[in-house]
Amino acid sequence: MYGKNGKSVARLRSNLARVFPTMGSHELENLVRRGVLSYMRYWMETFRSPDWSRERILSTVTVSNEHLLMDPIMNKTGVVVSLPHAGNWDHAGSYFCSRGAQLVTVVEVLKPRALFEKFLSYRQAIGMEALPLDSRAFPTLLQRARDGKLIALVADRDLSASGIDVVFFGGIARMPAGPAIVAIRAGIPLVTAFVSYTESGIHVDLKEVIIPAGADETARVKATVQLCADNFAAGIKESPHDWHMMQRIWVDRDFVERS
Repeated sequence: MYGKNGKSVARLRSNLARVFPTMGSHELENLVRRGVLSYMRYWMETFRSPDWSRERILSTVTVSNEHLLMDPIMNKTGVVVSLPHAGNWDHAGSYFCSRGAQLVTVVEVLKPRALFEKFLSYRQAIGMEALPLDSRAFPTLLQRARDGKLIALVADRDLSASGIDVVFFGGIARMPAGPAIVAIRAGIPLVTAFVSYTESGIHVDLKEVIIPAGADETARVKATVQLCADNFAAGIKESPHDWHMMQRIWVDRDFVERS
């Protein structure tokens, strides 16, 4: 995949160049290569993990600040976790489902439909409730949050009209408002997670997001999405090779892609 240097790899290179604008070409290429290897590991372990035992899932995950999710999970009070495309978020989902979470997420309706159905079945087998991304998703998600479920949403890219512009590595990127809106309207905590690979599995770094107070929901949502973006940036700085962003997220301008 790296050798073919297709659009996905070129976009990954461009995105990483924005994270490290002063990085030399040789060092950047090493980082891109590591990024592609990490991405391939995600697919390999995703397809193999349905055969993993519960013991293997639990023993291959370490978590920082685990109480931020486990306390609401055990108390059934609801919590939203927002995370970027990093590491293996399905592995993290398997771990928390194995720990007793009733996890709800939203999945993009992929083409061909058979691929979407395969992912739907896979995530349901893990123990997740996977809602198709359509007009009915948000009201259902909000109700699940009020019912005390763990709402997990990948949230580092949204180029739609509803996306929120954030400052991200010195540029303007667009990210979804969903996690912030669900947390604010349901009155439940919001946590970010950054998933990175370890030799034997994954590490999940959880951080609390302090949602600003106020009567203006629009302002609160915008400020909260920026806080999430800041946490994502900190994780990416630590483990940039595990950030599998092979699509455009910046809307101000693109760096000239390096070949």
